[in-house]
Amino acid sequence: MMTKEEIGSRRPTALTIAGSDSGAGAGIQADLKTFAALGVYGTSAVTAITAQNTVGVRAVEEVSPALVAAQIDAVLEDIGADAVKTGMLSSAAIRPRISEAVTRGKVTLWTDTQGVD
Repeated sequence: MMTKEEIGSRRPTALTIAGSDSGAGAGIQADLKTFAALGVYGTSAVTAITAQNTVGVRAVEEVSPALVAAQIDAVLEDIGADAVKTGMLSSAAIRPRISEAVTRGKVTLWTDTQGVD
């Protein structure tokens, strides 16, 4: 694992806050692949876990808002982020926790339109 100093000296960092796609075609898996392709060090906070493939979604389980916020805080307090991208926000209850955590981290937020209620 690289230290915060090594990460910061090498390339920009981005945090994706989104659902996990077991088929890796969307969600945090796709975001992390995109970040890597663009030379960005990617970190993540998982909002939901899905069982899906190229055919469809079979099941979804939400991560608690407290755990989502804890993931964001853990990343921002240590590694930091030059930008934050949101994807699937699986419940309305998660949104304020994300807003609070991102505000504390003082980072640029880019939102996707993947909100699910």
